[in-house]
Amino acid sequence: MIGFIFECGPQGADKQVCEYLASKIRPGANLTSRTLDNKGNLLRDAGKVAAQMLKDGCTCILIIWDLRPAWPGDIPKPCRNVERLQVLQLLGEAGVPANAAIFLICIEQELESWILAADYALSAVLSTPAHPYSIVRTRKPDRVPSPKATVKNHFKKARGWIYDDKVDAVRTIRAAEIDLKKLRRSVSFARFEKKLLACS
Repeated sequence: MIGFIFECGPQGADKQVCEYLASKIRPGANLTSRTLDNKGNLLRDAGKVAAQMLKDGCTCILIIWDLRPAWPGDIPKPCRNVERLQVLQLLGEAGVPANAAIFLICIEQELESWILAADYALSAVLSTPAHPYSIVRTRKPDRVPSPKATVKNHFKKARGWIYDDKVDAVRTIRAAEIDLKKLRRSVSFARFEKKLLACS
């Protein structure tokens, strides 16, 4: 059983998108998730939650968070390396074996980095037969400083819509029809895929 720990709520965009992609990358895999509501909670509780998931039968766990989430919780300036070391410390304090198959995935900057990598899908969602909407390719989506704001602007400009990540993120990724080559333009997605495939 493959487990996921997210910083979002039970219906959060990160959970929806990652579970959908996991079901396509690892068809038939048994997946289970825990949501911790915000990044502050994840950076406090990920260790004990992972330890419990191992006891519950997970053979592999991915701990996933945004570097710059919309709801960061009570945390200082984001730093991927500092946060990684913090989570590793939590795992050790919770008694998680050092050789446990637990992988840390920090999404840079936000989940919408993956949506920008799937620019063709975003274009498909925002186009109509009469009004196709083209999007300039983002070569390095993880380096876009505010990807959520960028996606919001596309929704507003193309259709006058308000982007709702709980609905529109997974809808856009589904429209990508799992073109993993393009999604891999996001280094953090490529890591997600690699670690998911490494799970036994």
